[in-house]
Amino acid sequence: MSKLNLISSKRIRSLFSSLVAVIMLAAPAATRAQGLVFKNATLFSGTEGQDGAVYKFPDVTSGVDGYITVSGRSSSAVKLASIDLENTGWDKAFQPQVAYKKKNASYNERDWWMEFEISFVSATNSMPVTIGNMDLTAIDIDGDNNDLNEWVSLYSLDSYTTEQNTKLQITDLLENILSVLTLTGKKFSGPITQYSNIDTNATRVMTTAKYTNKNKLKIRAGGHSSDDDISAERMYSFWFKSFTYQAPAQGTLPVVLSAFTARKNGNQVVLNWSTDMERDVSHFVVEKSFDGKDFTDAGILFTDGNSDARREYNFKDELHSNTGLVYYRLKIVDLDGRYKQSAVRIIKVTEDNAAGSITVYPNPVVNEIRVTLNSNWQDKALQIQVMNTNGQPVIQMADTKPGQTETINVNELTPGIYIFRVSDGKETAMQRFVKLR
Repeated sequence: MSKLNLISSKRIRSLFSSLVAVIMLAAPAATRAQGLVFKNATLFSGTEGQDGAVYKFPDVTSGVDGYITVSGRSSSAVKLASIDLENTGWDKAFQPQVAYKKKNASYNERDWWMEFEISFVSATNSMPVTIGNMDLTAIDIDGDNNDLNEWVSLYSLDSYTTEQNTKLQITDLLENILSVLTLTGKKFSGPITQYSNIDTNATRVMTTAKYTNKNKLKIRAGGHSSDDDISAERMYSFWFKSFTYQAPAQGTLPVVLSAFTARKNGNQVVLNWSTDMERDVSHFVVEKSFDGKDFTDAGILFTDGNSDARREYNFKDELHSNTGLVYYRLKIVDLDGRYKQSAVRIIKVTEDNAAGSITVYPNPVVNEIRVTLNSNWQDKALQIQVMNTNGQPVIQMADTKPGQTETINVNELTPGIYIFRVSDGKETAMQRFVKLR
């Protein structure tokens, strides 16, 4: 990919995908979808090029604005030269330019990246908008013909396409979530060879990822050098549309899991989950843990072949303890024995007596806070708010069918004291918590 520079973006305060209008942007297979258009970026908040900077891209599709936040980088030596280059490559694509200069780089410093969070809101009222079906193609993932190659990481994708004879190396992205090693995406590493221009016909150094029902997504643009004297300025091209591959190879994750909830019902835990698509899935294993680290099998449910329609599953597990926490997750196993794991759901065995009580933890919190609901509130439509000490909502969401424990990302809140508020329209419960860092 050609060499260039980046800008920064601003971070939008937690917009939740549960408050959404769904826009369908699906396209027939092997055709070029109309897609989303990222042009005319302006700095919405934050400082140019710095972490937390947010850029607004108006009208990425009818009635919807896109926001791109610079959400992190591997080191302070990684710079955003330009948030979006429109005078080269493809002006409808998101084309950041990232620079990295480092002399006498250690082995660990020879790999670098910048992370972007992309979110969608209504152009009229700034409410979160969920995109029903969306394609994202990373174009021209190549090198400099010397000692450098680019790579991109795509998170929370449903599936991806490359050429069968692709030049890209594809690896799993695994993250420790609640002390559980979880598959979160794919990393696509390009060759040292440099390909001319930003060529959409160079499909051997391209990949197209598919996403379903996303309000936000995360990508990384990175590189690697075999030399310890690094002076790189690379342009990346992410076009939100599909492309035709000569001999397409599908990298499908086993299943699209659209929902997974856990709730306590007397001396049982009821797990419910649904899928919107199943491809070559053999079975689901329900895994259980009492410490969030060591999981054992609690049960198994077999599937009924491939499907493009929604399927509903449920599993009941007996509780044999009156105290503590119980952790549940799903292992989704395909016919080849490969698997991925779901997010973890947590059940608090001991409940408070008050009908409308909540328990918020951990407290203090850094990234994610959990709220445990009394069983009387499970499966009810709830309004959930995080308010500052002035009583102003800083996070708002609606949950139409909550489980016993819900998880809220508060990473973007500034340090201080906040109030967690839950209401079903008749009863209200509140609890204070402290946000650190």
